[in-house]
Amino acid sequence: MNESFFNRLEEKTHVNKDTIIELARKLQAGNFKDESTIRDIIRELSDITGKEVSEEKERKIIDTIVNDKVPKDIEKYV
Repeated sequence: MNESFFNRLEEKTHVNKDTIIELARKLQAGNFKDESTIRDIIRELSDITGKEVSEEKERKIIDTIVNDKVPKDIEKYV
């Protein structure tokens, strides 16, 4: 990914590039069929961004990931 992607992401999220890269490393090593792993990542993202995630939304996110319904091209959403 290029620098402009990180700049747009940082501008929208107020999360610095290094934090994003560290999270990406965790994501690459994670088992995304394991709900506990996904839940931990959701909570870490919640802490980083300062946005609370309801139990209902957490469940929807977990179901989307476990059932492999995540869009493949996330850059267009940033």
